[in-house]
Amino acid sequence: MQTEQRGALLLLGLGNLLMGDEGLGVHLARRLEERSDLPPGVQVQEGGTAGFQLTEYFTGYPVVILIDATLDANPPGTIRLLKPRFSSEFPNALSTHDIGLKDLLDGLTLLGCMPEIHLFAMSVNTLQPMHIGLSPEVEAALPELERRVIELANELTTVNRL
Repeated sequence: MQTEQRGALLLLGLGNLLMGDEGLGVHLARRLEERSDLPPGVQVQEGGTAGFQLTEYFTGYPVVILIDATLDANPPGTIRLLKPRFSSEFPNALSTHDIGLKDLLDGLTLLGCMPEIHLFAMSVNTLQPMHIGLSPEVEAALPELERRVIELANELTTVNRL
């Protein structure tokens, strides 16, 4: 399963904009798309809740930074950086796209074409069906998440010479 490589690093924001805080990855991807200071070779993509439709993005880049919401015991707005190698190492509650994304990652592992993945998971309190905005806690944490994503992208493109 060879796909033409589009760039060195993909910033992929996941989530459902119609579920409140669950859409934070897409909100952040939109903010990142507006920036003019991304390192060369870094691409930004809104992944939404696509699941298997994201295969070409995972196979087209050697390194992927995922941004997603997670339901866990941490306070809303808590940011964690994880480096999962297998779907079982992702947080347990990855919301509405969980099944498709984990299945996709298992398939990529079996095919031997799993990129290096860095996952920024931000804790959210609850899913808010049919709510487009973000909670005050998550909105307040978004600039810090953006800063950390850019910092990691700079580090990865410098250290790995992507």
